[in-house]
Amino acid sequence: MNKNRTLGTGTFLSIGSPVVTEIVSMLGFDWLMFDMEHGSFCEHDLLSNLQAVRPGPKTIVRVREPNPTLISRTLDAGADGIMVPHVSSAGQALSIVDAMYYPPRGSRGFSTSVRAMKYGLEPVRDTLSWEPPLFLAQIENREGVEAAAEIAAVPGVDMLFVGPRDLSLDLSVRPDPIPFDEALKRVARAAAAAGKQAGILVRDMSDIGKFKDYGYSALAIGSDSGALKNGYKQYMP
Repeated sequence: MNKNRTLGTGTFLSIGSPVVTEIVSMLGFDWLMFDMEHGSFCEHDLLSNLQAVRPGPKTIVRVREPNPTLISRTLDAGADGIMVPHVSSAGQALSIVDAMYYPPRGSRGFSTSVRAMKYGLEPVRDTLSWEPPLFLAQIENREGVEAAAEIAAVPGVDMLFVGPRDLSLDLSVRPDPIPFDEALKRVARAAAAAGKQAGILVRDMSDIGKFKDYGYSALAIGSDSGALKNGYKQYMP
């Protein structure tokens, strides 16, 4: 596992305010996840929020879908990586990597004038030695669990990241469900076998020890909206 590409403790940002983003970026998180799937972020909010991040945390953007244009524009805006929901096969992971990487490895359009290239001030000239963005593949259904080993083995996949609510719901409505904790263990084992990280969203702090025991080393602790709600609840009579 490349330690320069590993993530530790992060959090989800869903409000879409650059002020909130700037504050959270100063709190010591290793990475920040901008949620364009379920959060209030739209593409036009992304640039100002990325610009608000103080030096330190890596910036990961969860895109709504594996659309090559959306992936390219997100990375051009300067995100350090992307998270893609509902990755359920190695073929899907390969197509996402293709959209993320410049030729000769992928098909991403190449521009040296974008923010990721310091607006042309520090352009990448050699795409073969270029440090590629991070790819967090979300495992959120039974198909993803069953294909976890194949997905993790795809070059360019850095992490298998479990979306616990989606995965729990999907498993619960199957006629022959896999127990949720067994699914978590299978995903973590698949990631470890491929030398990749396993990550998960943490909503209950008491679960952290269990997740670490299973092999999850990238933990996303709550969200900005959750922290805001919980903070204000303390003031209510």
